[in-house]
Amino acid sequence: MSECMNFTEGEFYQRHFDSRAYVKNFYSCPRGHSDEKDFLTFVLGCLSRVFSAGEHGGQRLIDVGSGPSIHSVLSACEHYDEIVLSDFADNNRIEIEKWLKNEEGCLDWKPILQHICDLEGKSPSDLEASLKQRVKKVLKCDVRLDNPFYPHTLEPADCVITSLCLEAACKDIQTYRRALHGLNKLLRPGGILVMVGVLGETFYKVDEQSFSCLRLSQSDIEETLRGLGLSIQEFNLLPVEEEPGSNSVSDFEAVFQLVARKPSD
Repeated sequence: MSECMNFTEGEFYQRHFDSRAYVKNFYSCPRGHSDEKDFLTFVLGCLSRVFSAGEHGGQRLIDVGSGPSIHSVLSACEHYDEIVLSDFADNNRIEIEKWLKNEEGCLDWKPILQHICDLEGKSPSDLEASLKQRVKKVLKCDVRLDNPFYPHTLEPADCVITSLCLEAACKDIQTYRRALHGLNKLLRPGGILVMVGVLGETFYKVDEQSFSCLRLSQSDIEETLRGLGLSIQEFNLLPVEEEPGSNSVSDFEAVFQLVARKPSD
């Protein structure tokens, strides 16, 4: 049963989401939160495998719903000339901007940078500098809109990434499908959509504050993507193995990562 009586949409995040507590709880080390076992390690490894081979790249990458985090684009950043990060909540965008400008007290991403560089044989300082040089915009986005970046209209991207965003932003499957339709419109023909998300989750907690999630199955996601004409190239799953109830911060049944391609014209 969901911990949240009413679905916590973007406006709730604007008022109640603690960006710094979120990063401290879930991204202070490569393993992530201790209750979620190897959730983050799995995600970082999947994203590294997708991008480190150099098969995917291009002019523009858009990360939709970055939160206060930069982890989703670390493995991808050197393969794209321009990167757009985004989030609905003002505080999340402020934290990203503070990190990009190296302001005093900004969030510390060194452990995650080091983990990616250990996987890929890179220098953390070089990777950090590369990402900061390539991020051109940090924009407000709302995936419930037909154009998530309204009133801006972005040039089509070679890659759209979204991680742990849609299931937290969309209160029902109809809204979720509309959101994916909007993301698909951000892609150029032949571009790729890279998604990270959770299956079977109804809530997660940042400290004691609960946020709701749309409970999704793998078939929900696959049917939606295929209905948009996207071809799924890979769908990787890490199921939960611990006893039910042993996770105090979320109730996800599996974390997934997928790559889907938009047809070329």
